[in-house]
Amino acid sequence: MLEVKGYAAFDSKGPLAPFKVPRREPGERDVVIDVLFCGVCHSDLHQVRNEWAGSTYPLVPGHEIVGRVARVGSKVTRFHEGETVGVGCFVGSCGHCDACKRGLEQYCDQAVGTYNSLESDRKTPTYGGYSTRMVVNEHFVLRVAAKERLEAVAPLLCAGITTWSPLRHWKVGKGHRVAVLGLGGLGHMAVKLASAFGAEVTLLSSSPGKKADAQRLGATDFLLGKDQAKARGRFDFIIDTVSAAHDLVALTSLLKLDGTLVLLGAPSEPAQVPAFALIPKRRSIAGSLVGGIAETQEMLDFCAAHGITADVETIPMQQIDRAYDRMLKGDVRYRFSIDLASLNR
Repeated sequence: MLEVKGYAAFDSKGPLAPFKVPRREPGERDVVIDVLFCGVCHSDLHQVRNEWAGSTYPLVPGHEIVGRVARVGSKVTRFHEGETVGVGCFVGSCGHCDACKRGLEQYCDQAVGTYNSLESDRKTPTYGGYSTRMVVNEHFVLRVAAKERLEAVAPLLCAGITTWSPLRHWKVGKGHRVAVLGLGGLGHMAVKLASAFGAEVTLLSSSPGKKADAQRLGATDFLLGKDQAKARGRFDFIIDTVSAAHDLVALTSLLKLDGTLVLLGAPSEPAQVPAFALIPKRRSIAGSLVGGIAETQEMLDFCAAHGITADVETIPMQQIDRAYDRMLKGDVRYRFSIDLASLNR
């Protein structure tokens, strides 16, 4: 068993603190990764504070990871020492269910989360990217083609793929009108990607100050909540990134015939949607969960080819609790990225 430097939550109330993170001895199919940067996802905070229940402590968050291969197991064929790689939201799955066979490992009932989960032995806890080194089976390691601004590449491993997957699944492209609700970590990537696919993108927001950013990111229109009734029946798709309680019925009214509202945020309160919000125009409400390994690789390659990264503020590990507080206030544009070298200073 290896021990590496990291930060962990030890309960749901206290601050994160230094922790010697145990890592398994690498096996023949494992890749040992020196972590360079790790994005800060809102789900990190949810799980640190046990807001989704089921958190197990000590908990080392982080699933938006970019690093460099330190060494590989004897049977690893896809990676070599010194290569830049990424790790996303999960590090294991059963490999033989229908979801896994379709390359949709994120929907496997036995998917192993990068942190706050159990390894395939169902005994050993997983610990995330708020640490200097990881050991990951090669199947769940991604190749990172980008060579610069790796701190801004890290959030693609969650915020990027979470928005990429539904856009690709519903084949969003030229001729489509797409609305994005919320301009945060997920929303700003949805605007960038939908625009890159050729869709006409509108940002729906309650913050007038985000109009300029929306346009900079690629949106062609901007609507405040009080003005959204003017857009009834306009959109083919709405990408909903908001995790706070909000009115889904009002959103569905903005959809065209056969339009789809895709939920990416996860409010704690159940949504109330009457049938007649959907029936008259054959509208749909759907959900989407991150993405499989193959589509995550496709996303990383596309973003590298088109120069797409997240908008980030880079912080040392020691500022993580302050970053959480700022994140709750919306005081980040639009993702924090942790420089893990800070643990060695």
